[in-house]
Amino acid sequence: MKSRSPVLNPPSEGKSARWSPYFTLILVVALLACYPLLVPVLTQVSFLQGVNLNFGITTLILAGLALSWDILGGWTGQNSLGHAALVAVGAYSVTLLAEHGVAPWYGTLIGMGIAGLLAWGWGSMTFRLRGSYFTLSSIAVAEILRLVALNESWLTGGAEGKFMADLPKLFGTFDLFDRKVEFYVALGFVTLVLLFLHWLKSAKLGFYFRAVREDEDGAMALGVNPAKAKSTAFILSAVFTAMGGAIYALYLQALEPDNLMLVAFSIQIALLCIIGGRGTLYGGLVGAILLGVPSEIFRAQLQEANLLVYGILIVLVILYLPKGVMGTLEHWWYRKNHPLEKGGK
Repeated sequence: MKSRSPVLNPPSEGKSARWSPYFTLILVVALLACYPLLVPVLTQVSFLQGVNLNFGITTLILAGLALSWDILGGWTGQNSLGHAALVAVGAYSVTLLAEHGVAPWYGTLIGMGIAGLLAWGWGSMTFRLRGSYFTLSSIAVAEILRLVALNESWLTGGAEGKFMADLPKLFGTFDLFDRKVEFYVALGFVTLVLLFLHWLKSAKLGFYFRAVREDEDGAMALGVNPAKAKSTAFILSAVFTAMGGAIYALYLQALEPDNLMLVAFSIQIALLCIIGGRGTLYGGLVGAILLGVPSEIFRAQLQEANLLVYGILIVLVILYLPKGVMGTLEHWWYRKNHPLEKGGK
């Protein structure tokens, strides 16, 4: 994809512009790293008892999956409702290979490779068409893989599921079944995806993605191949999603197709980005926290009414913050610092 116009070349940035986003990233990661220290204090509060270490692990994993989805759904505008299948690819790869003595880090890499190949083949068949064809195909492919996982019990354990085998210690010291270790592994996953997104924001590849999202015809006129750009985004999204799936398998320790591969799980991942802000650096993370914490509070206090209040919260955010939380904040900040760009005012 060669650029024929300076429009798609990233603008030059000074040192402060380059380093300030990374300072924000360091601050965010440092604050998240302190969470296990706060758990004993938080759980003393009656309505925060559900905000424990398990909650922190699942929130980080979901945040990482949402950020991974956003590479495709936010940066190129291609809505996937089949990412649960890619989560399952990573999860089953590390679980099945662990049964044969393969270390989980190698199993994770293999799962990422399989997911990348699946995305390449999948995208090659669908991205030459426009409209909702890809979204529909994502539902179909995910459902096909779920049915395969249910019926091929010799491989996946079928409806009874598959249990994680004993694993070697990380660096010979850290037990991967220890919740604190799992928390920091999940935090490492989120950090890695955020680092990639920071790079993508100022790289030519990121400009190609955004050009395709805004106007495919305009992008083609500037020398960008939309099908290739979308396929590249899908492969990258799939690779990171499979990594998250492998970490999710370590946390769950048992895999069931009907829990891991449902379309509802794919919708949940996408929804976190929509609430947090599609195409933003921290949208997936913000969405996971904003939806996760109230969910735990409502579950503890409202019991059966939990889902109703949770749904109302989602509707309110979508109605009044259509760009998502981070998208709205970024728009406000831009308008504040560029007051003369609209109508010459």
